[in-house]
Amino acid sequence: MTTESVMRTPVVRGLPVVGNALRMGKDPAQFFVDCYRAHGPVFRVRVMGREHAVIAGPEAAEFLGTAEGRECLRSREFWSGLVEEYGATRTLPGEDGPAHKELRDIMRRGYSREAIADRLDEVVAITDRNIEATWRPGATVPVLRSMQALVTDQLGELLTGASRPEYVRDIRLATVYILNVLVTRTRPRVLLRDPRYKRAKRRVAELSGKMIAERAQAGPEAKPAILIDDLLRANRENPAAMPDSDLMISVTGPYVAGLDTVANTISAFVYAVLKHPGVLERVRAEADELFRKGSITEKDLRGIPAIRGALMETMRLYPIAVVQMRTATRDFTFQGHCIAAGETIYIGTSVPHFLEEFFPDPMKFDIDRYEKPRAEHMRAGAYSPYGRGQHVCLGKTLADVQMLVTMARMFHRLDLRLESADYVLARNSVPTPGPALSFKVKVAGLRNQGSPHSGNEA
Repeated sequence: MTTESVMRTPVVRGLPVVGNALRMGKDPAQFFVDCYRAHGPVFRVRVMGREHAVIAGPEAAEFLGTAEGRECLRSREFWSGLVEEYGATRTLPGEDGPAHKELRDIMRRGYSREAIADRLDEVVAITDRNIEATWRPGATVPVLRSMQALVTDQLGELLTGASRPEYVRDIRLATVYILNVLVTRTRPRVLLRDPRYKRAKRRVAELSGKMIAERAQAGPEAKPAILIDDLLRANRENPAAMPDSDLMISVTGPYVAGLDTVANTISAFVYAVLKHPGVLERVRAEADELFRKGSITEKDLRGIPAIRGALMETMRLYPIAVVQMRTATRDFTFQGHCIAAGETIYIGTSVPHFLEEFFPDPMKFDIDRYEKPRAEHMRAGAYSPYGRGQHVCLGKTLADVQMLVTMARMFHRLDLRLESADYVLARNSVPTPGPALSFKVKVAGLRNQGSPHSGNEA
């Protein structure tokens, strides 16, 4: 590779020193779309004095799924800080190749649809008890905080066997520091000395120890908890693959993986549906029909195309995985441009979400894009809400079911209103893109009552 060949790749203009950091931070999805339109699928950005390669668009999304993509890219560097901070040897998103497959196989059942498919009534009951605790008629509710509490409650019950409400604040705080300082590295490491983080870290370690001890002693009458059971089984039967040092990260992994992503997505769903009265009417009608007979099954979720379309459209317009970050394992050429071994690469898989050649009138919230004959998301490289390639989100099928049931239940039970009809969603970009903490909705009243036992069982 020559310097001349590398320099042919266009460099996005930016400010002195900070480079493109401010534009990226303000609206990362739009930034990468604008750069793709201006420069094509390969370009370079400068962030705080450092230059990074970017591959973007459907070309990049497709590349991640190829054998060459797997060989040329690795993710270890971006998760090494987390591994070191928590005294582990490895973590699922930070491994590639056979090691990644080994961990994925251990955790596959626990993060799958199987872990939730026959427990939908529990998801409903957990949602109901959170509604009754927070979403009272007349209240103005901070949406993201409330959704984070709800998601933590659900993940604790479904994946680890018990809800952990007393640890919600610690989980949330530790997750923010982990993502900001150790993964995305948008904040300096000195923040890890913050006493608030140190306390949260100790509390998460305490939670992990409790979860492991309680599950190891659980009898046959205990609630199902596929993920933690499979992790403990692997620890006993194959400690080389799941050593004691890695159990803490693995058993609390659902919170790091799911807390921000799921909570941000369903918070954006609430905004988008309330912003579009026609969609709201359809969502309510489907939700009411879904719960008309009481108990629900996974088969019933096939009959809610408007809710599913609204969720898919939310994930398209408000993507959590705007880019994926990798390191070049070796020199390689992509779309005629050379990328050197060891380079940090941003992979803009969400760019096609905003391209009219894939999604006509891309900024319109159109929940019918996904049904046949349109099926706009099915074009190659078009739709990547859960990432792409070997690191595509392991829990995507579980998250789909979790979010569909949760949103259906909330719109079935609650009459929600935006604070004003002209409200435009305030958004943050770190640690993951999503609605700002300032986003609130009014609970105008109850549309339907919950099940009589919803506050006590789950």
